[in-house]
Amino acid sequence: MTLPLNPNLAATELPPVMEARRWTEGVTFPPDRPLINVSQAAPVEIPPLGLREAIAEAAINDPDAHLYGPVLGLPALRAEIARQFSAAYSGAIAPGQVAITQGCNQAFCAVMATLAAPGDEVILPVPWYFNHKMWLDMAGCTTRALDTGASLIPDAGAARALIGPKTRAIVLVTPNNPGGVEYPPETLAAFRDLAREHGIALVIDETYRDFDSRHSALTGGRPHDLFLDPDWADTVIQLYSFSKAYRMTGHRVGSVTASEKLLAEMEKFLDTVAICPGQLGQIGALWGMRNLTQWVAGERDEILRRREAMIAGFGALTGWKLLGCGAYFAYVEHPFDIASDALCQRLVRDCGILMLPGTFFCPEGSDAGRRQIRIAFANIGTEGIAEMFARLRDFRP
Repeated sequence: MTLPLNPNLAATELPPVMEARRWTEGVTFPPDRPLINVSQAAPVEIPPLGLREAIAEAAINDPDAHLYGPVLGLPALRAEIARQFSAAYSGAIAPGQVAITQGCNQAFCAVMATLAAPGDEVILPVPWYFNHKMWLDMAGCTTRALDTGASLIPDAGAARALIGPKTRAIVLVTPNNPGGVEYPPETLAAFRDLAREHGIALVIDETYRDFDSRHSALTGGRPHDLFLDPDWADTVIQLYSFSKAYRMTGHRVGSVTASEKLLAEMEKFLDTVAICPGQLGQIGALWGMRNLTQWVAGERDEILRRREAMIAGFGALTGWKLLGCGAYFAYVEHPFDIASDALCQRLVRDCGILMLPGTFFCPEGSDAGRRQIRIAFANIGTEGIAEMFARLRDFRP
């Protein structure tokens, strides 16, 4: 007997990273030519010792770390995010405007569940982050695709034409996944104004804010001016993740910065799904925020070195076109007369390289997606990047 399925879930694509990993099954990678895995955007090293010790100390000596905590997260972590983000953006963010979630994916799902009912519409720039599209499909929401063209920078004027009576939100990711581009402050301001004009939310996912090439916690500056607006909370919702900057992927700690009214509604979703975020991960994140500013700056510098290696490598690689490069990602156009999903499977077998095709980040049938590939270069150092380019130079489909 086959059990009935939720048709929305059944129609949702399979997890793309897991799908790509299956391409490696049955393929042998010799010791002198191991697989170069640039498919998933995740640090492969563990958190620094001090952060691990903070988690271990809490696990052994803090009884509260093993109990249910507040649904919206530890008050001390919420307050620290509010303090540091207020300083970073020269704005005013209160602790009550911050909630902690089980990673940034849950942050997105919780926000969308709060904003959009089945049949409502959400605007996503293309190429999009596939988990955003997957949640909207599961929830029965309609995704309105906003083409970003060759620049990969969305245009608020083009988005205006997509807004209708059922539109509930516009979602932007900067620095962008998968495109790597860093959205200019004026772009974000234009989208904020557009969203406010139509009474919808601007959801800005800043998972990779710590790796912005233009700004850092040490050099100062801010990536945008959204939080300078005293009324930001009537329109803007910010998402963040501790997974990348603090190497905490397995601990699942993210955050939402939004109005207290919206968080009060979102609490219903979070209480039902997880009851509370994991206590030990939150304790580690709080310790990291208080103690690792200099260390995170070093992580940023290393990612920027890899970014420069990617830019130089594609500059010397015949036929390939670099469309965007930043944070963890390079987004490229390949030169071959073959769809990117088929090409990426060939690259596994012929070159020992696992990448994700643009078809995973675009609407079905997209001509652009067939020509594009995402490379998550944070997974490999500069030596690995050099080896990747050596293999690509020798590749003939």
